[in-house]
Amino acid sequence: MAHSPLIQNLIDAFCCLPGVGPKSAQRMAMHVLEKQRPAGMTLSAALANAVEHVGRCSRCRILTEEQTCNICLSAKRQEGVLCVVENPSDVFAIEQSGEFKGRYFVLMGHLSPIDGIGPDDIGVTDLLARIADEAVEEVILATSTTVEGEATAFYIADQLAPQNITVSRIAHGVPLGGELEFVMAEP
Repeated sequence: MAHSPLIQNLIDAFCCLPGVGPKSAQRMAMHVLEKQRPAGMTLSAALANAVEHVGRCSRCRILTEEQTCNICLSAKRQEGVLCVVENPSDVFAIEQSGEFKGRYFVLMGHLSPIDGIGPDDIGVTDLLARIADEAVEEVILATSTTVEGEATAFYIADQLAPQNITVSRIAHGVPLGGELEFVMAEP
């Protein structure tokens, strides 16, 4: 059975979300229309408001509705430590730990020459300018462990090598409580 145009538009709109295919989108659309109309209106208003008013911080490029985000404005943050991440969601993940007290720079992606994504496309020039303008003593590279994430970290570290800055990579490997015998590959 074909859906009416408005229902199909709603289903198609839900499909823009990561991990949501046509069947999941249809279930969400039906749920909102059948059981959650007031919540659907609230969701619609919140989404429209966020899309209209949320932009990027002028210093770190995290999502915010202000010119400069609260993290960059905080006097409690270590100014000399800069954590470089690929996406705004990475900042939120690190912030949930409550352990990191430095500042951030969001690349908005990673290097991918095969896709035509170079250093300028992800803001490496802006990162280097920020490091030159501020008293940054340490840069922590917290890019993903994918080939592209590793290449991005290597490129940035290489660009910073001539400067008197400590460059480190966020730890990754065996998770706490992980058993080596289950992580090690068979010979």
